[in-house]
Amino acid sequence: MNVHLPPEPSNSGPGNRGYGILVEPLRGEVQVRRNGMLLAKSSRARVMYETRLPPTVYIPRDDLTVDLSNKVGLQTFCPFKGTACYHDLKLPEERVGNAVWIYENTLPEAAQIADHVGFVTDPDTEFDLGNNRIASPEYGNISGPLIDWLLREAAFIPNPADFTKALSEKLREQGVFLSRLSVLAWSLHPQIAGKNFLWEKATGEVTTYAPSYEIYNHPAYNSSPLRHVSKGLGGVRHRIDREGDEDAFPILTDLRAAGATDYVAMPLPFSDGRINVLTVASDHPEGFTTANLGLIFECSAVIARYYEVFMQRENAQSLLETYVGKRTGARVLGGKIRRGEGDEIDAAIMFCDLRGSTLLEERLGRRDYIKLLNGFFETASSIVHDNGGEVLKFIGDAVLAVFPAGDDPDQARAQALLSARSIVPALAEIAAEHGLPDLECATGIAYGTVTYGNVGSRERLDFTVIGQAANIAARLGDYGKALGHQIVVSKNSLPCACQIATPLGALDLHNVSQSVESYAVEPLKTAPALKPQPEPSMPPPAPQSRTE
Repeated sequence: MNVHLPPEPSNSGPGNRGYGILVEPLRGEVQVRRNGMLLAKSSRARVMYETRLPPTVYIPRDDLTVDLSNKVGLQTFCPFKGTACYHDLKLPEERVGNAVWIYENTLPEAAQIADHVGFVTDPDTEFDLGNNRIASPEYGNISGPLIDWLLREAAFIPNPADFTKALSEKLREQGVFLSRLSVLAWSLHPQIAGKNFLWEKATGEVTTYAPSYEIYNHPAYNSSPLRHVSKGLGGVRHRIDREGDEDAFPILTDLRAAGATDYVAMPLPFSDGRINVLTVASDHPEGFTTANLGLIFECSAVIARYYEVFMQRENAQSLLETYVGKRTGARVLGGKIRRGEGDEIDAAIMFCDLRGSTLLEERLGRRDYIKLLNGFFETASSIVHDNGGEVLKFIGDAVLAVFPAGDDPDQARAQALLSARSIVPALAEIAAEHGLPDLECATGIAYGTVTYGNVGSRERLDFTVIGQAANIAARLGDYGKALGHQIVVSKNSLPCACQIATPLGALDLHNVSQSVESYAVEPLKTAPALKPQPEPSMPPPAPQSRTE
């Protein structure tokens, strides 16, 4: 039997041989057996040739000689053929699970196999094709310039937004009538669930959204193709230019109003199994051709690897910033990863410890106490960041922060002191949330030269500050608890113009060989307003109430 490749579609683009599907009838009688038992006998069998896939024989359902079960849970999606539903074979001696599939409602490209049965290939299933001879076509390179671009030029694009724009433009160059392309890539971040990159032909630009974890409860997301695909339920394709068609997802109504004619959402899997989502829309009167979508599918694995690299880089940065701080995270990403590697810096060190934690946990219970503790850490961290410092770590119920001096030691001292004075009144709001009359902390500040770098074992490193100033800051906080002062600082950590310090004299501190001239500082009466933090963004409704 001769093999014929489908003709190149009129809008498939210059120089692109195209992804194709061809269905041909088989001559004479075709039989399918399993371990010698007849499963089907038909003189109406067909063979489907599809680019990159082995030829597949389809038998009309009426020509089966055995029973099928009702549809099982397994479904697979093809943007050219539609959704395949699987069935078990019910044989006298056994039940063969997920043995066959049927496209009950095919897409136009595959109309000839509607309600035909395809058999899952295994060693026990045999096809007697009679006089027919089936051979796989020689497909050659169907991707051409797009793959060349992905393998060469695309590797030098610095970020996912630029890559999304370049990819969209390159697809249009290859004859894909693209009006909209988006990629939703999930991430590892304490505040955002992922990144959504959206390119639109109307503007030629990419808009990036960072939806928070609230997206999982957002009605627009839960009724969107994005959720359907990312949950592993298969891809989605809809011709949306036909009046009277019922829209499976609200976004399709909006896209139709914007002039779109065809829409596809497909899985974009990462190597770790996470399913991300690539969506494309067309405004061409005929929508996407098989060649259009075949080109995208042919390249989808490579496209997925690019986004995976981009997101891995962002994940590494966000995780480091989350666990060790932005400044320290940048140093680690910059290669400061060897044990013992570090720099000597001058800095003001602040150690802020929440008072009465044991009694608070007993009074509030573990769950509410952890909520209170998180509120304390959030408040202290925000204040430290607003004043130019960085929280290095949380130690039990305490915050360790560093204010590097750089070229302005007095500014670092002032930033640390203002942070300590601001934290105290800010705790009043947290106390009120938990029905407490007050909430107190003990803070120590010292200034000096510290080593800022890696310590630990070969397998486990910690990026921290090591030096006398860090030790003194912690001891001053402890001393303040005994004396009833919430803020105690060393003399050398006071800014030059400071007029609000009360001398405490030279204090003998535990594990500090020499006395430390120290001062008590009163906190502010009211906490200053915190700088607004950028909120993770949801994709905007389209036009006002919907999203993909």
